[in-house]
Amino acid sequence: MGEIVVVYEVDKGADTRGPRGEEWLVRRVHAAPAAPGSPGTTGPRTLCGKDTFAMETTRWKPSERPETPWYPVEYATAICSDCDAVMET
Repeated sequence: MGEIVVVYEVDKGADTRGPRGEEWLVRRVHAAPAAPGSPGTTGPRTLCGKDTFAMETTRWKPSERPETPWYPVEYATAICSDCDAVMET
């Protein structure tokens, strides 16, 4: 598998602030393959098949942290079980 980009499925306008100061609440954390020829840029679909268009790309890079899970640990309760299953293979 190539590079993986972590993306958040969010509720915008919630009481939680994102990394750039925008307001949103993370509903689900997904993994998506990087776009061909553009490392760090998400492809069009997550590993579970959801469209990444409305999702927020994180700064978390699983390839830089091989000793940790693919997702940020503070969102462990929000990971997509389908994406997680693909990442375990």
